[in-house]
Amino acid sequence: MSRSADKRETFCPDCTLCPRLASFLTATARAHPDYHCKPVGPFGPAQPALLIVGLAPGMHGANRTGRPFTGDYAGILLYQSLHELGLASAPTSVDRFDGLQLINARITNAVKCLPPDNKPLPQEIETCNRYLAAELAELRSVRAILALGVVAHDAVLKAVGLKRSFGKFGHASEHLLPDGRHLVDSYHCSRYNTNTRRLTTEMFRKVLRRAATLAGL
Repeated sequence: MSRSADKRETFCPDCTLCPRLASFLTATARAHPDYHCKPVGPFGPAQPALLIVGLAPGMHGANRTGRPFTGDYAGILLYQSLHELGLASAPTSVDRFDGLQLINARITNAVKCLPPDNKPLPQEIETCNRYLAAELAELRSVRAILALGVVAHDAVLKAVGLKRSFGKFGHASEHLLPDGRHLVDSYHCSRYNTNTRRLTTEMFRKVLRRAATLAGL
């Protein structure tokens, strides 16, 4: 089976299956030659109990550093909260060489490449889902999945072969998947959501604690 036809593949650090995203990364690399500007792979141990799924790399965060939620505003709340729960070795994530390690938790994205305006197209989300599907199939140790935002929520459902009608996204909503794993939803910890108070620090930490509890942590 060809790469273009396969719907479940291990993450490819040189993937160019989405022409618009590939072109945008090439243009971004010219403007920022010191940035990663490639697909950003998952970060964390190979056998985690908790998997956190975000949307996509941010321009000056993961796209710059090459590690999910590293070096941008959204990562500040995420890594501080993980550290408080004993799931990260440090509260601050600067770059992928800073020595920070995750403990029993892993972070990935629904879309592995930087999208223009932080908005991947539906076809790009679908194309990239093969990598999330492979990851969820391989990570049998995962007992709970925390989806940050509706795109991540829908991507998880698709990755495990479920329709969106299986469970509607809602902050702090919980869904028991057919394989026994728990899917927990949270608003994305973006600057916009926290600045508008749609998502407060306590709201996020509460739902993260709940996901960790469901994961047995």
